[in-house]
Amino acid sequence: MKKEIFAFLFAIPVMAIAQNVEWISTTNDCPWVKEKKIVLNDKPTKEDILIEVFSNQPLQRIEGFGGCFNELGWNALNLLPVKEQEKIFEALFTPEGANFYYNRFPIGASDYASGFYSLNEIKNDFDMNHFSIERDKRCLIPYIKRAQQCNPNMRFFASPWCPPSWMKTNEHYASLSSDKYNDLPKSLESVTGTTGFKMLKGYLNSYALYFSKFLDSYKKEGINVSDIHVQNEVIAEQIFPSCIWQPQDIALFIADYLGPRFEKENRNVNIWLGTLNVGDFNYVKTAMNNSKAAKYIKGLGFQWDGKNAIAQAHKEFPQLKLMQTENECGNGENNWKSAEHTWSLIKHYIGNGAKSYIYWNFILQTPGVSYWGWVQNSMVTVNANTKDVVYTPEFYLMKHLSHFVQSGASLLKVMGSKDVLAFKNLDGSVIVVFANMNGASQSVSFEVNGKYINVKAKANSFNTFKL
Repeated sequence: MKKEIFAFLFAIPVMAIAQNVEWISTTNDCPWVKEKKIVLNDKPTKEDILIEVFSNQPLQRIEGFGGCFNELGWNALNLLPVKEQEKIFEALFTPEGANFYYNRFPIGASDYASGFYSLNEIKNDFDMNHFSIERDKRCLIPYIKRAQQCNPNMRFFASPWCPPSWMKTNEHYASLSSDKYNDLPKSLESVTGTTGFKMLKGYLNSYALYFSKFLDSYKKEGINVSDIHVQNEVIAEQIFPSCIWQPQDIALFIADYLGPRFEKENRNVNIWLGTLNVGDFNYVKTAMNNSKAAKYIKGLGFQWDGKNAIAQAHKEFPQLKLMQTENECGNGENNWKSAEHTWSLIKHYIGNGAKSYIYWNFILQTPGVSYWGWVQNSMVTVNANTKDVVYTPEFYLMKHLSHFVQSGASLLKVMGSKDVLAFKNLDGSVIVVFANMNGASQSVSFEVNGKYINVKAKANSFNTFKL
């Protein structure tokens, strides 16, 4: 009798458990909607667009998504009551929120600081005896620490917009004069095609020490910087803090000064050739031709016109990490069109080997105007009069990736649409991000592991599927 019972039990067919797919959609009017869960199908729906996701063909590892901490963002936050501030931090940095994990901040003033400054303005202090982060302790560091409370494992990279002014050939923060925004005489403007840093041993040695002092000072505050980009926008002559570098000169600084100092100090900090706002690949190639510098350079960081060089860099230097370091900022529109433009950039950079994508300002007061007069976009805006907080379409677009794609995930090969990115997380989950750029709803089937996600995507929408 017992044998018959066992035989009967083994004869019962095992029923496969249907796998549900989580689906989040965003339109301009209805952001971050949790759609009804989908059950994977054995077949696509007829007449659908078919997109194939090859989960067994991983490409580069993704290191993270994030944005940049700037003084004007902290000022905007402090227009709000503490409880409202906490809601913003949770929305940006917790795993339940956007989970921005890999973030940036400036070394000294950026163009979204409250004014010009560096961490040592005592002229000819080559030994950095007067190096100080006291200003940062009042603004930038509290901003960063509040974010760290939401995610203690947050990773940081940093870059100067400008060295201490006395290290520059014109001894001024700016590179171009402006009657309204700086006091630089026209006779001391930078010359295109030259280097704005004083290429003399004392200054080069001291600048390498400046970076070391910065790293040590921030570490004492509990902020460990894992990556240094030597100069923000290497060929940008600006009316705000900036410094242009020729490729052979920035390579020399890395090869003979910064790299050896970090090596001697046994620093676990990656040196990047960045941030590169130059579309001419010869800039990268010239710098990398310095074999001593190439030994220290771990990655290439691109932004703005640098997008035109990343594909060639990925091809010729496959051993290097690639990063998009600053999202193109718009002109304060903060609208759906801005999000569509950012989507095109994300596809371009990640499709050409970037392991991370970094937005610019997390938060700005409305309008998001810099101290030198440019109104720019941000992911969150704060109205000083009404205290209204708005999460812009670009915030939701970035969240469609950062909330779901874990650090260490692999980009996957896809076929069938130019408006899809797919990833496989370390836990085995597959993430598919799809943008319907059409003004009408669109039926789509995604094939993943021989199964199909069949959906009707809303007109002009971003969609993330997790299975």
